[in-house]
Amino acid sequence: MNIQLEPVTRDNWEEAIKLKVKESQRDFVPSSAVSLAKVYIKPDGDEVEYIPFSIYDNDKMVGFIMYAYEPGTVNMYWINGFFIDEKYQGMGYGRAALAEMISWIKTKFSKCEEIRLTVHKDNHYARNLYKNFSFSPSGEIWGEEEVYYFSV
Repeated sequence: MNIQLEPVTRDNWEEAIKLKVKESQRDFVPSSAVSLAKVYIKPDGDEVEYIPFSIYDNDKMVGFIMYAYEPGTVNMYWINGFFIDEKYQGMGYGRAALAEMISWIKTKFSKCEEIRLTVHKDNHYARNLYKNFSFSPSGEIWGEEEVYYFSV
């Protein structure tokens, strides 16, 4: 396995929007198309920057992940829209991609003290994955999702 995060660009966006999760997971995570729309629409405010990535194993696109941040902050770094395509789930890609994203954020933003994400209350697999990476529940609830944080 050779996981790389590559920016979603005009060269790979069409492949990225074809990625999908299993039918039973559709309520847990937005599609890559919805996540890509956030880059343009900025639903959390003009000050928030969204950076989308395709997850590759060598030259094979296996998933999608995005981070959002507010420049100049130490705790407003979020992982969003993270999923592995249904064809590649259960192969270790989620774990490898999450490790790569955390490393990327820590390297790019040396002042980052905390990374956050939300997880659907019924997404037990993702909750376990995040807990294995030392993400902890913050106690905040957004709709049906709980906010988790990781102290860098």
